[in-house]
Amino acid sequence: MLDVLANRIYRHLFFAQVIALLGTGLATVALGLLAYDLAGANAGAVLGTALAIKMLAYIGVAPVASAMAERLPRRAVLVALDLVRAAVALVLPFVTQIWQVYVLIFVLQSASAAFTPTFQATIPDVLPEEADYTKALSLSRLAYDLESLVSPMLAALLLTVVSYHSLFGGTVVGFIASAALVVSVVLPIAKLPPKRSIYERTTRGMRIYLATPRLRGLLALNLAVAAGSAMVIVNTVVLVQSQMGLTQTSTAIALACFGAGSMLMALVLPKLLDKVRERPAMLAGASVVAAGLVLGWTTATRFEVLLPLWFVMGLGYSLAQTPSGRLLRRSSSDADRPALFAAQFALSHACWLITYPLAGWVGARYGVDVSFASLGVVAVAAIALSALLWPDHEPAELVHTHDDLPPDHPHLAGVQHGAQQRHSHAFVIDDEHQRWPR
Repeated sequence: MLDVLANRIYRHLFFAQVIALLGTGLATVALGLLAYDLAGANAGAVLGTALAIKMLAYIGVAPVASAMAERLPRRAVLVALDLVRAAVALVLPFVTQIWQVYVLIFVLQSASAAFTPTFQATIPDVLPEEADYTKALSLSRLAYDLESLVSPMLAALLLTVVSYHSLFGGTVVGFIASAALVVSVVLPIAKLPPKRSIYERTTRGMRIYLATPRLRGLLALNLAVAAGSAMVIVNTVVLVQSQMGLTQTSTAIALACFGAGSMLMALVLPKLLDKVRERPAMLAGASVVAAGLVLGWTTATRFEVLLPLWFVMGLGYSLAQTPSGRLLRRSSSDADRPALFAAQFALSHACWLITYPLAGWVGARYGVDVSFASLGVVAVAAIALSALLWPDHEPAELVHTHDDLPPDHPHLAGVQHGAQQRHSHAFVIDDEHQRWPR
């Protein structure tokens, strides 16, 4: 899997991603401590609002930012967004009011909402072979999981010698280093789409996404895996420290088990996808997550049971989530790829915006066992919907007609006239193909 790092452009982009993720992780820890300084016992409410602002920025900003930036040089866009994030992190230690935290978090997360889809849409152009791209997706999954494990440990180590304000300094260094790595390579030139209105550019990714059957199935799978990950992220601390009476260290170990399962699956996934199609693999992964939620309803009362349960759910989470980039790549033209990745970014975070509050509110009001059950129902229903929306048989080329195009249209070059301009090719939604053929 690591052989894709031999590609110099991808290697620099990958390490730019890793360093920026570490910086973001340090900022997350520091933000919690800053919230406590500003709000005391109400720090939880401040952090909850900050996370809600983050999700709203991700959902609302990503498609708009992608539309605004589609005709700009990718490298300049990525570097500018890294510098914006560095500037926000530089200012955060000096805030004295809670509202200032909210404003800066919105700016920071808006920059991230623009950066991530642009970065993700660049990788298929850097690694055009599907096998290499699959390895890159697995490495990206590893980077996210390692960040969730390493950043808290690194922050704890740094806090033994410096104040939490210095963690923001580490974030600034991370974003500047990320920008430097992006500057050090020449990125492939993106194919420019036709000029369109800002409304068309903003909504294009969503329209392509919702018109493509496999992506409608992916959206349902996004909801299923969001149900499982929300249960883990929101309620692990409640299960371990409140119900089991254990320590913060035990909470960290439980979360690490989920991350370890996700990383292990990311390591084996490239070889697995050489033998198994995405649809059965992703449905199986989501089913593992749903089964974990159902089992947790009755079994997650002891720590020695919770650890393997979280590990197995981590396996399923990565299996269901990681191959999504392959589906997005296959479902878009080069010009529309950034818009489609932005749509996936926004829609997947909309799923978390639903499941995070559900996991927390239901657990707080009715108990964690009811939270397990309700999220399990959501996951099972989402998997069933995905299986219904995503056809099991997807031919490489689809036969379709073009009675809406004149016979001399460039798209019909080489096609025999008559029979409604009937022909076949790998099908994506674009200007010549507005609807999926039956």
